[in-house]
Amino acid sequence: MIFTQHIPPSVVMACHLTGIYDVNRNYILNDNDFSLVKEWADSLKQQHAAGVLFHNNFSEDTISSYENKWLHFIKVDAHPDFNPNVYRYYIYSEFLKLHREQLTNVFLTDVTDVEMLNNPFIDPFFLKQPAVIFCGDEPKQLQNEWMEQHSAHLRIQIPDYAFYEAEHAEDVLLNCGIIGGNINLMAPFVEQLWKIHETYNSNNGTAFTGDMGAFNYLLRTAYQHFICNGAPVNTIFKSYERERKDCWFRHK
Repeated sequence: MIFTQHIPPSVVMACHLTGIYDVNRNYILNDNDFSLVKEWADSLKQQHAAGVLFHNNFSEDTISSYENKWLHFIKVDAHPDFNPNVYRYYIYSEFLKLHREQLTNVFLTDVTDVEMLNNPFIDPFFLKQPAVIFCGDEPKQLQNEWMEQHSAHLRIQIPDYAFYEAEHAEDVLLNCGIIGGNINLMAPFVEQLWKIHETYNSNNGTAFTGDMGAFNYLLRTAYQHFICNGAPVNTIFKSYERERKDCWFRHK
């Protein structure tokens, strides 16, 4: 996974792994369909923000057609024991270990439903807060029916998970589709997030990936005082605010 090209100090990273059943869409994504990620890629180019897209099935013709100054592709393997929503944190963690010295700031985003509206890496609000994890959120509290189902596996596996849920039941639900900050905070955070999945989520037989559960658990228990969510990080989740231009990212 060593990237031989020059790595800009600030990058947005995303994963697009196909050939594995997608539990969010209830089908297997097509292997070589760049249209699924094109809005994400175009939005980064428009804002002059560098993007790294990890993938497992784009063809050489597709890569040569779309790779440019702002978008770089890195081919990786998927893992049959982990859903792509979870395995991406292994990919990110390994990449950050290899290239940490070259990086200053990083955002990790979903790739099929997130667009960049403004470049956070040049925003003083972002630059003046190197000890903050910026993340997306949703207009609901942590304790909700979907999260109760989503966290069923982790609740059994992690000893203090139920206690954390009760303690933070009324806190806003954070969304792992947008995560970013200074590399000195992001690198250990992503490594810890992957460790949770590797330790507790490899035998998840439920219909839910556990990515949102692990993300909220880690932030609320270990990074509670380092969180910045909502505007200007993201628009209102699933509100499809097409005209809104005051945030860094639109998430649906």
